[in-house]
Amino acid sequence: MEETYIDSLDPEKLIQCPYDKNHQIRACRFPYHLIKCRKNHPDVANKLATCPFNARHQVPRAEISHHISSCDDKSCIEQDVVNQTRNLGQKALAESTWQCPPCDEDWDKDLWEQTSTTFVWGTANYCGNNSPASNIVMEHKSNLASGMRVPKSLPYVLPWKNNGNAQ
Repeated sequence: MEETYIDSLDPEKLIQCPYDKNHQIRACRFPYHLIKCRKNHPDVANKLATCPFNARHQVPRAEISHHISSCDDKSCIEQDVVNQTRNLGQKALAESTWQCPPCDEDWDKDLWEQTSTTFVWGTANYCGNNSPASNIVMEHKSNLASGMRVPKSLPYVLPWKNNGNAQ
């Protein structure tokens, strides 16, 4: 059985198309050909069923139950299911030995011991680090020259804020 399984994996092996007996397709192209040929032959496609274990297996609908019980690919999938259930059972039985590592951090203590001031965008802090006013946010200072101000609106209208008015 193993030899036939390895032989079926040969990408150059020719396989007969189930939709048109005149088609001989290389195994590596067979899945793509099945899709194309199924569309070209809908009358034959209605008479065939796809194997749940291998989509390359197109079997007459009357024989699908017999094929499912004897499909070679069924054993591979069943073996995978058995292995997965064994692995899950072993993982459930094994108790975790992981322990939380000790933590020496104290964020509250670090906050009180912090000597530098926190950076806040758009503020200027001119007070010394040790003065009581060092944690007070100072008034916003603009970098614009005196007599200039930041515009309060954009110089153009955004398309989604146009409200349907034509320009």
